[in-house]
Amino acid sequence: MLDRLILLLLTVILSGILTAALLMQFAFGEIPCPLCLLQRVATFGCCFGLLHQLRARESERGGGIALLFAVLLLVIAARQSLLDLVPRPGHAYIGTAVFGLHMPVWSVLIGVALLLALSLRLTLFGGPRVPPEAARLPLVRATRLLEFYVVLICAINFASVVLQCGLGECHTSGYRLLT
Repeated sequence: MLDRLILLLLTVILSGILTAALLMQFAFGEIPCPLCLLQRVATFGCCFGLLHQLRARESERGGGIALLFAVLLLVIAARQSLLDLVPRPGHAYIGTAVFGLHMPVWSVLIGVALLLALSLRLTLFGGPRVPPEAARLPLVRATRLLEFYVVLICAINFASVVLQCGLGECHTSGYRLLT
């Protein structure tokens, strides 16, 4: 039961972070850069992996998916943080700092925290444990509500980026993804 609560809590935290990013996008008019969008995709991947794991009975596949996306998040965020350490001409640090840290740095911390949390979860609980049916019912309801919310904010994120940026990249002046 504790294993499932940890998965649920991680998903709630990640969906809260994604909601905050979306709110910052609209409240402060901060259009996400291409690497920021990739970080959001990786975070959504973590959420969907965790939600898959919450539904699983016999497998740790969802946990593995979440771990892979956490590594992807860490790699993308580290790349952007390193790019921003020594800004190139025409490329300034973009976005509002939250508690003194910019979003790419927060994403590095989130990626590390996810890797630690998911590996500690596996260390403490091992393979999947299915709680008794009576204990599962509140978790199933909470999971379904959270699934709906994550899909909703994913759709809003996608629609807002397409509306603000079209089908091209956002914030592209002087910024190239792979240079």
